[in-house]
Amino acid sequence: MVTPTDLKWADVPSPPAGAKIAVIEGPLTEAVPFTFRLKLPADYKIPAHRHPAIEHVTVISGTFNVGTGDKLDATKTKPLSAGSVAIMPPKTNHFGWTKEETVVQVHGMGPWGEHPWPM
Repeated sequence: MVTPTDLKWADVPSPPAGAKIAVIEGPLTEAVPFTFRLKLPADYKIPAHRHPAIEHVTVISGTFNVGTGDKLDATKTKPLSAGSVAIMPPKTNHFGWTKEETVVQVHGMGPWGEHPWPM
């Protein structure tokens, strides 16, 4: 059981700078369930990327703009407000951006593979 005050936030270790991560369960590199939260600052951009496994994203606060494709294109995104969910099938190129500080929770089954932040 984890409450928001239990989360230990750390800097995401690779560009773009500014995001924070709190791993709830994992690791992402093994064939086990994982859950983590990302705290994304205002005007943050996640470049197009994909994963070998399914990705489940739940917006906790703010608005997360998500799209699919080979490059970040803000005109091809859907705004997901708090409580919204996005499910990305394996190997689907996707990207995201924020206008305001936004917190999302990501969960799935590892190994999760390449993503913007090596962990």
